[in-house]
Amino acid sequence: MKKYSKLYNDIKEQIITGQLSHGDKIPSVRDAAAIYCVSTTTVQNAYFELCADGYIVSKEKSGYFVSIFNKENQSQNIEENEVKTEYNFCGESADPESFDVSLWQRYIKNALRQKDRLLTYSQTQGEYDLRCAISKYIREKRNVTASPDRIVIGAGVGVLLNILASLFEKDKTVSFPDKSFVQGIGIFQDNGFKVHTRDKNADIIYVSPSHMTRWGDVMKNKRRLELVEYSFKNNSTVIEDDYENDFMYNVKPTPALFTLGHGNVIYIGSFSAMLLPGIRISFMVLNKELAEIFNKNKYKFAQTASKTEQIALCQYIRDGHINSQTRKIRRLYSNKTKNFYSILKNEFPNANISISENTLQIIMSVKFDKDIKVFEENSISLFVEKYENGVITIVLSPSGIPSSKLLKAAKTLKKAIN
Repeated sequence: MKKYSKLYNDIKEQIITGQLSHGDKIPSVRDAAAIYCVSTTTVQNAYFELCADGYIVSKEKSGYFVSIFNKENQSQNIEENEVKTEYNFCGESADPESFDVSLWQRYIKNALRQKDRLLTYSQTQGEYDLRCAISKYIREKRNVTASPDRIVIGAGVGVLLNILASLFEKDKTVSFPDKSFVQGIGIFQDNGFKVHTRDKNADIIYVSPSHMTRWGDVMKNKRRLELVEYSFKNNSTVIEDDYENDFMYNVKPTPALFTLGHGNVIYIGSFSAMLLPGIRISFMVLNKELAEIFNKNKYKFAQTASKTEQIALCQYIRDGHINSQTRKIRRLYSNKTKNFYSILKNEFPNANISISENTLQIIMSVKFDKDIKVFEENSISLFVEKYENGVITIVLSPSGIPSSKLLKAAKTLKKAIN
């Protein structure tokens, strides 16, 4: 095969498969020659052929552009983008009424006015003033006492767990409550740790006391004390993910393990669920030993959270909005769960339905004899906990569905099941 024919076929394939779309500029003759390690003559011959066949077009003083309009590929992309879950019961989205976006926009605009601060990268550990605000916030809210130098900020819990994994020795074992903690399990496995579930002899014990399992179980105080004492006696490290503690409305506040601990508990918190999923700011409080290791290796890390959002969040917390936001979402999500529970009881009179301990999830067991693909076909996304002997058990979180659509969501779910 001639060289220009191979180049012709390569570019043609990229256009047909949608790697290059209508209007995309392709490399100049000189650049393409360097990229493909061929002569400019070879490139020119290939381009002439592509132009003749209508795949590209030459624009004077601008270069070569994809001219073919691949309708089949475009239709496929449109179809894929439009396949949207109408009713997401996985708790992955927020209620439109849960957050005052216009207020947050004002804080973002104010942060953008601080031009001098934005000319530099964010501090590796996170902006100092935000760490100070978080230090005060968690002390007042959760009785977690931690100086700003022990706090590390990151864009999501996953980022923080990757940092933690790099601070621990790799020959340790890690225990998770169950297999539903997919992201955390994957991170530690990828970093070379041996991962188990419910392993009492693990070196590192990961727990989420306000959401112990997919069912939304809350860890009892007695179990908290036992875990702290066990980890102290066995020199284990506890990673406490305080996920969903802010949302609990009808459950008596429970003490943070960090407060009960003996310096061997790592506390992790996040603002994403409390504000908006798109605002990716989480934090962790390191114990003395790991804080020293982090500082020695700080040069290996980079801050992943937006500096602009960090500045905005700092002032948002200082002005007291975080507390009013917490109260707001507690009421909203708790009431929504109760409302949806009542709707489901009416739509599924023969089903076994209950509300989780943290009042954020609904667990339903109902007769079912179809393929679980039927949920996707009805634009429904949910967790299937168990499906056997003609009975399916599903976990439903209505948090991201507007209250006005809960009845319709229940009827769609009923249609899929029945």
